[in-house]
Amino acid sequence: MFNYIAPIVLLLGSNVFMTFAWYGHLKYTDRPLWLVIIVSWCIAFFEYCLQVPGNRIGFQVYNPAQLKTIQEVVTLTVFTVFSMTYLGAPIRWNHVVGFALIAAAAFFIFYE
Repeated sequence: MFNYIAPIVLLLGSNVFMTFAWYGHLKYTDRPLWLVIIVSWCIAFFEYCLQVPGNRIGFQVYNPAQLKTIQEVVTLTVFTVFSMTYLGAPIRWNHVVGFALIAAAAFFIFYE
């Protein structure tokens, strides 16, 4: 059971770091670009510290397409929460429809 759950938990944590590394600086557009690049790379280090073991453990029970699908679904989930709460950006109906279509794709990728 650990090999099924651990990758999801690790990828969830990884995506929190990734989202802040990639998009967190958007609230600080007054900072120099070189500074936000360095800070983003420092944050991304912790993303990789969770992402690499998550994929390594997950590869024992999931195929590569399933691992990538888990990653994308987790990414969209984390990004949606981040976008709404941290950046204050609304999620519109077309975003919800697009995410639902991605969820449908995930269903078919895991369907045996």
